[in-house]
Amino acid sequence: MGAVTIRVPATTANLGPGFDAFGCALSLYTDVTFEETDCGLEITGCDEAYAGPDNLAYTSYCAVLASLSEEVRGVKIHIETQIPICRGLGSSAALLVAGAMGANVLRGNKLSTQGLLNITNAMEGHPDNLAPAFYGGLTASMVDGGLPVSVSFPLHPDWEFLALVPNFNLPTSKARAVLPDQVSRADAIYNIAHGALVLKALELGDEKLLRNAMQDRLHQNYRRSLIADYDVIEAFIRTTGAAFCLSGAGPTLLCITRDKGLREKLTQKLSTITQKQWQVLPLHIEFQGAHIL
Repeated sequence: MGAVTIRVPATTANLGPGFDAFGCALSLYTDVTFEETDCGLEITGCDEAYAGPDNLAYTSYCAVLASLSEEVRGVKIHIETQIPICRGLGSSAALLVAGAMGANVLRGNKLSTQGLLNITNAMEGHPDNLAPAFYGGLTASMVDGGLPVSVSFPLHPDWEFLALVPNFNLPTSKARAVLPDQVSRADAIYNIAHGALVLKALELGDEKLLRNAMQDRLHQNYRRSLIADYDVIEAFIRTTGAAFCLSGAGPTLLCITRDKGLREKLTQKLSTITQKQWQVLPLHIEFQGAHIL
């Protein structure tokens, strides 16, 4: 019998105009330990509602074993996570990545990282969170012929990511339901142009360019109504010169800045302009993707 612990970083997806394409790994982590046993399935460290066979770490674990034509034996899974659930910071992707990597390691690393990305993308439906969780850093991804293709982009070292995490969640299914089935040509062109400039601004460390390029017409305007305090928080952040966007589908809001003092200003301001409780998490870019502890 074997055991392994996998660490997976949190991720933020979309980055404004990069809807379902851009993603970046951040310095929050989920650690998942897999220990093969003779006693069926046991999952600890999470709410009882998630401790059954539908747990994403277990479903991806089984999917990888199935792809290898390997028997699913008993397994004990222990989850320790810093990533808030249903907050737009890649909690689901982290479990999928951990389960896939855990199964692969316990079976002799027969699959490449790309192979694991292929399997988990078929489960998740889009690779924007999965790719940075596997590879670390900033990635852009697409699906070609049913298979994910991801590339990495350079990042200026001075960026700070301030995640504004509220005390309420927003299921991705609800955030997707408000999106239109079709968009105008003008909006599509707008996002293509802005997305290209986001990647360059992140590389150069150009805060003004990033602030302007981070605008979006495909998803954020539709989702803002689902998030209490969105408008007042956005209005304040715009006055600071920082870039602002949803993290994934929300409700976490993301502030990207080179101003080292913005965290304190933001924390003080939130207590006076918001109705809900918001936690400001100072995060850095995690350049190392999922790995064995």
